[in-house]
Amino acid sequence: MARLPDAAHAGTFRIGGDLPVHRLGFGAMRLTASGLWGEPEDPAEARAVLARLAALGINFIDTAEAYGPYVSENLIREVLHPYGDMVIATKGGIVRHGKGKFKPHGHPDFLRHGVHTSLLRLGLERIDLWQLHRIDPDTPRDDQFRVIRAMRDEGLIRHVGLSEVSIDEIRAAQQFFPVATIQNKYFAGELQSEAQLDFCTEHNIGFIPWYPLGGGSMAGPDSQLAEIAARHQTAPSAIALAWLLRRSPVMLPIPGTSKVAHLEQNTAAAEIKLTDAEFAAIQNIKA
Repeated sequence: MARLPDAAHAGTFRIGGDLPVHRLGFGAMRLTASGLWGEPEDPAEARAVLARLAALGINFIDTAEAYGPYVSENLIREVLHPYGDMVIATKGGIVRHGKGKFKPHGHPDFLRHGVHTSLLRLGLERIDLWQLHRIDPDTPRDDQFRVIRAMRDEGLIRHVGLSEVSIDEIRAAQQFFPVATIQNKYFAGELQSEAQLDFCTEHNIGFIPWYPLGGGSMAGPDSQLAEIAARHQTAPSAIALAWLLRRSPVMLPIPGTSKVAHLEQNTAAAEIKLTDAEFAAIQNIKA
């Protein structure tokens, strides 16, 4: 039997300075049906993916109450609870109205309700990393930050993250609580959050790139990374993730999949060493 790849080779990052995770994690979004609405199309395979994580050295899972909604959190508890050293990060602040439909909702009562119900679904007394899924433009920003600070002070949340934010928004949030992570769209060929990544690197804030494989554009046989992948005898997805891991020591990629085979392909990224020339070539790819 072939040796399984080990995410531990990606190294460790301490979220908030005190919560160690292996830098290559898992995004649990794709465990739901299409449009992130409903139960997985292959429930047995979805459960098998979660069950395989520990054997691959993955100890950081990113989910959200909006995935399903609630389906992803429920599956994680069903398969993995009690979690041992597995860190479960979740997100709140999005309301769902149907398949593929998302709307930010940052009213303090809604955010507080979301934290309490995520705690129930995940079987936790405290969420190690809770992230504001989006800042709601229709609710005063400080009201959103103020209730998050209160929930952190009450011990419901250990560390706080933000998603799809600017540097100015990170700084504004830091007036209320330490920002432990941000989660912005970022992948090889799509570097629109480069300034935020540099800010996070300078301040030791974890950077969780969502869409790390460009929605699959960096993973298929026609990917611009296919030639480099062939040299390393691996999948293009692993090359894209290896590039992210090398890009910054605060980078925490969370590739998602609903297939065990794809999970193992992605995890191989932790053991890939790109040459300087390969890294530079990937840096210059255009999506």
